[in-house]
Amino acid sequence: MLPVSNDTLLRVVRRRGSPRFIPPTVIGIDDWAWRRNQRYGTIICDLERRKTIALLPDREPATAQAWLSDQPQIDIVARDRGGGYALAAAKALPRATQVADRWHLMENASHAFLDAVRKSMRQIRTAIGAATINPDLLTAAERIQYEGYLRREDTNAAILGLAKGGATIKEIVRRTGYSRGFVRRVLRGQRSDVFRVRESSLELYLPWLDAQWAAGQRNGAELWRQLKSQGFRGCRRVVTEWATRRRKAEKMDGDALSRAPSARTIARLMTIGRDDLSKSESVAVAAIEGGVPLLVEARETIAAFQAMIRKKSLADLEPWLERARSSLVASFANGVVRDRAAVSAAIASPWSNGQTEGQITKLKLVKRQMYGRGKLDLLQARVIGAG
Repeated sequence: MLPVSNDTLLRVVRRRGSPRFIPPTVIGIDDWAWRRNQRYGTIICDLERRKTIALLPDREPATAQAWLSDQPQIDIVARDRGGGYALAAAKALPRATQVADRWHLMENASHAFLDAVRKSMRQIRTAIGAATINPDLLTAAERIQYEGYLRREDTNAAILGLAKGGATIKEIVRRTGYSRGFVRRVLRGQRSDVFRVRESSLELYLPWLDAQWAAGQRNGAELWRQLKSQGFRGCRRVVTEWATRRRKAEKMDGDALSRAPSARTIARLMTIGRDDLSKSESVAVAAIEGGVPLLVEARETIAAFQAMIRKKSLADLEPWLERARSSLVASFANGVVRDRAAVSAAIASPWSNGQTEGQITKLKLVKRQMYGRGKLDLLQARVIGAG
């Protein structure tokens, strides 16, 4: 309703710019995506006044350090677990207390247990009787995944052989041509899943399918139509391949394909309440617990860490570190040791970076309103100037 052009309105908004802010003493700092996985910026929030006070064009430690150096009054810096902002804060504000984000600590702990499960997949498959796979019982999609697994095993064996011979990661990268991250995943045992890592869409309906199969209903298309009436959203091929597999197993004297669940599924089953598991899931979890006791120890260690975070029990940190160093989650414990001061502050301090994550959500909303094309000055004017 105003007799002005879009460009004029944008110039008016830009002219307002970013207002001066009261020098903060407690800040949160984190990155935000200009374009996911490609380009990132930095957001800085005043946690006491609950508002964004600065947007930086990138997430380089030098850029953050330059901004922090102009704010010597800052006493507390809440940040994520990444090393970039930790280094910048340590150089610019050596007397300030750094606080690791509690949500990231909890997420890192859960991921550490998932890594422990991935390292133990060979023992898990043996424990639940799925160490040997009969290719004749695989569907077409599963056969493609199984062939990929065999190729991965050849690659893994070559890299592990070099490591046993004393080669460093850098040397393995040079000799094989694989990336450093790829080699590290192999050495950590994170490439041993046979089938896809995501949970099948049929998981929730397997008890019903088993009952229908036992009652004589063997038509995959008909089973799919009945499942659709129950809310199943998967395609017909998923159900017909399941029926084909069952039919092949019966023809081979009941030698059914015993598939190990994915590492992610096993991690979930081992960390939820037993009352929420089906009978078959409970049997599988019991077999894993009996066959891989180190995994049970890792689960208890991670549960103890998360309980320590929730209860803010700083006195439990040192005993936990002693326990964790000899478990399957030792690498996570080593990371906690390297960032010990910030982790201790996260347990004892009331400050955390959750509020900054909320400000990032607001920033994303403003950015999307401009179809992702707003430059830094316009984002600052709308996010900071509007506050």
